[in-house]
Amino acid sequence: MIHHLSQRWNGKKKKKQKRSKSQVIVSPSLSEEEMREAMKKQNDAALSLTPALTMMAAGNGSCSDELKAVYSEIATIVFADVSASGGPKISAINGVWVEQSLPVNHSFKDLLKNVFKATFDQVDFRSKAQQMRIKLNKWASDHTNGLIRDLLPPESVTSATEWICGNALYFKGAWKNKFSKSNTKYKDFHLINGSSVSVPFMSSKKDQYIEAYDGFKVLGLPYRQGRSDDDTSRKFSMYFYLPDKKDGLNNLVEEMTSTPGFLDSHIPKYKVQVGDFRIPKFKISFMFEASRIFEEPPPPKRIDFVADHPFLFLIREDNTVTVLFAGQIFDPSS
Repeated sequence: MIHHLSQRWNGKKKKKQKRSKSQVIVSPSLSEEEMREAMKKQNDAALSLTPALTMMAAGNGSCSDELKAVYSEIATIVFADVSASGGPKISAINGVWVEQSLPVNHSFKDLLKNVFKATFDQVDFRSKAQQMRIKLNKWASDHTNGLIRDLLPPESVTSATEWICGNALYFKGAWKNKFSKSNTKYKDFHLINGSSVSVPFMSSKKDQYIEAYDGFKVLGLPYRQGRSDDDTSRKFSMYFYLPDKKDGLNNLVEEMTSTPGFLDSHIPKYKVQVGDFRIPKFKISFMFEASRIFEEPPPPKRIDFVADHPFLFLIREDNTVTVLFAGQIFDPSS
């Protein structure tokens, strides 16, 4: 899963990037209000939250020892590469480009380079905006093995641009208990407009981490930690937030983003027996491809969990409660 660049604009209204009909890529620098508005759009959405948010907070002068400690913990635990032992592979790169005529505090530059390990450069946005746009597109492409190209469309960088903060975050992991291809069947997924599409659904009869709440259910699927699942230093899971009503996703997103502590208080802790259990295969543009991490089943009141209508998902490191990605699926066939 890869994320793209966020931007700050001066003197002009922030311009919207063009997007495909089925996708909207959300900036990691969004405020809670902007996130809520972005995820209300009738498109699939994916976002990476932590690195750019923290970097921008530091740039605004609010960086403290606590902030450094938090990012240090994230960098040490969350971004540790244990892929050689079979655990998730995670890599992150950060970059900040500032208009050369603007003053930059030396401590801020040191912070970016030494704490955030970020690329930093003062550039000429005033007279070379288009050249800089091309340069930053190349940076994104080079650091994501070509997965992100033409990130900044024409006219997205102008002489009024003050600075651009970007991060690319890659995540690849296998679920601890994979789904069997033989149990994958095509079923209808119901769209917001009342129509439906036929997509492959994975199913299992084994116990799952599911909990039912008022108006929605939550499913947790742990990722494999490595050769030794006894290693508890970090623990990644994907969570599916499924509204009971087929058109209930917007209300669920509204509740999630307006309720303090919502995520921590709505995480399933215990496995339960399942009745009808189906989740669709889906992918989010170049950013996340779920179809590559399935194969053979994961494991007492029976609970149905049939994700045959729009739902929310997120990937979280449970020990540090760090949300790396969040998104919503309106049409898994896109």
